[in-house]
Amino acid sequence: MSPQGGAKDFPVVCVGGSAGGLDAYTRLLRHLPANMGVAVVIVNHLRTVGTLLHEILPRYTEMPVELITDSLQIRPNHVFIIPAQRDLHVLDGQFRLEPISKPRGWPDVITVFLRSLTQHWDGKLIAVIVSGYDGDGAAALRDIKEVGGITIAQKLDTATQPDMPESAIASGYVDLVLSPEDIAREIQRIMGGTQDKPANPLTPTPPVIAAATTKEKDP
Repeated sequence: MSPQGGAKDFPVVCVGGSAGGLDAYTRLLRHLPANMGVAVVIVNHLRTVGTLLHEILPRYTEMPVELITDSLQIRPNHVFIIPAQRDLHVLDGQFRLEPISKPRGWPDVITVFLRSLTQHWDGKLIAVIVSGYDGDGAAALRDIKEVGGITIAQKLDTATQPDMPESAIASGYVDLVLSPEDIAREIQRIMGGTQDKPANPLTPTPPVIAAATTKEKDP
């Protein structure tokens, strides 16, 4: 760990979503305790529309909710929100913001952040893909698995827009498919170190090429 950086060995839960994501975020946060020792990072797949999640989500959790700024320290028992039109990275225990790398078409901000975590974070990683358009995040799930992380997709019949979790499942690298409420319970189980079996494990399938609050559709 860099001397000027903060701790980077506690668990990080990345929740990636888009269209219909607000419903999933609120249902998940309502069921997450505020003192588990994890950082929750919500990476909303949007390109041109500003986010109000940092104003909305405090109603659904006792954890502090912060809109990410450059060099913000990553802390446990906090919820962090990606700003619009930025790629998100981590380095030396802090968030790093960069201009969005795909200014046209579907953004890949979830994939970018997940891959940065696998390269620069020492703690346990949990990647969660919820309701949204397109397949952002799916391409990084293999990376999460390779560093010992856990991957979860929202159960399709509980998602307002199932494209994103469906693409995650099709990647062949999703461990569990759960409702938002059960995702929260599974995170608690993982953090509690219990020996109970996961709620709904998937049998791995061969990887395939995968075909994110707003219903904006980019050309």
